[in-house]
Amino acid sequence: MTISGSEKKRNLFFILSGIFLTNALLAEIVGVKIFSLEKTFGANPVNFELFSGANMSFNLTAGVILWPVVFITTDIINEYFGRKGVKKISFATVAFISYMFIVIFIITKLAPADFWLETNKQGANGDNFNVNFAFNKLFLQSAGIIIGSLIAFLIGQLLDVTVFHYLRRFTGADKIWLRATGSTLVSQLIDSFVVLYIAFILFAPANSKWTYTQLLNVGLMNYMYKFVVAIVLTPLLYLAHWLIDGYLGKEKADELMEEAARSSR
Repeated sequence: MTISGSEKKRNLFFILSGIFLTNALLAEIVGVKIFSLEKTFGANPVNFELFSGANMSFNLTAGVILWPVVFITTDIINEYFGRKGVKKISFATVAFISYMFIVIFIITKLAPADFWLETNKQGANGDNFNVNFAFNKLFLQSAGIIIGSLIAFLIGQLLDVTVFHYLRRFTGADKIWLRATGSTLVSQLIDSFVVLYIAFILFAPANSKWTYTQLLNVGLMNYMYKFVVAIVLTPLLYLAHWLIDGYLGKEKADELMEEAARSSR
């Protein structure tokens, strides 16, 4: 059975949206874990002092493993479906993430079954273990972190699509790496600080607010990581374009890109 061009276009948006949404949801869930980038690769923490205050290392939320996939997918959706396509999936993702956190909050309020607590009452070393406390601790995030994450995500997405199409006016269909990587680097610079400011200064309890020095240190360390990853993953954009050209056909793919560019001016 032959698939029409319009159906291929719908299928492409469906697949890209699925990749985008799945990775965004997973990034929010696993984001509660903080890992050491240096120790993961068998190195000692860098203990780099960006500003006066505590030495900083690459202690990152596990979500940074998945967010680059979201950024790349954003640029691909931007390229083929324009500003409207990015906004559509971005607002839908915020709605789904909000729904996810509401469901998690309700689930943590359910009374645990006695046999579940009894079966899991010991840890790997035989120590006392409260599996219900661990479950709630793992999945519940503070309201400040959730709000900060969602606001930063939306600002980052809207800024990304704006910078992307601004750069496309100068690059045309060429220099994919420039508009894609450039828009990601600009949007993530803002995202890196917005989420920390909202979560740890604006909505944080008075006794646990961060100083602006801490904000600058942590924000810049996070951005340094994102900067490097954005550059390293640039070849994936060309791979994605090659796959899409093969699926849609080069002529149809170019037509879709031009249509997206016109609609985003």
